[in-house]
Amino acid sequence: MELGRLEFISSFALGILAAPLAAEAQQGRKVYRIGVLDGGSRQLAVSARLLPPALRELGYVEGQNLTIEWRFTEGDAARLPEFATELVRLNVDVLLAGFMPEILAAKRGPRPCLLS
Repeated sequence: MELGRLEFISSFALGILAAPLAAEAQQGRKVYRIGVLDGGSRQLAVSARLLPPALRELGYVEGQNLTIEWRFTEGDAARLPEFATELVRLNVDVLLAGFMPEILAAKRGPRPCLLS
């Protein structure tokens, strides 16, 4: 993936996350849960390196007001539906799926996802 496209996707995702969460985060009451569905490995995932610091800049800190549920298939695409279902059942506030196989798995989950 080109860096420019990755930056666009990251900016878009963070913008979507920031807008609805900003009001409640200031009150410090709710702990938000983000699900990340990735068909690769954690060691190679750009999202694992970029998402936590970017969210921290917006005031969301893991262990304080944020939990990130990471699901990496390690290249085993057959696990995508299982992980998508698991994340939906965990009742994540936002489910991030970066590439078409992950997006399709999320959309086919037990309930429709709002973000793809």
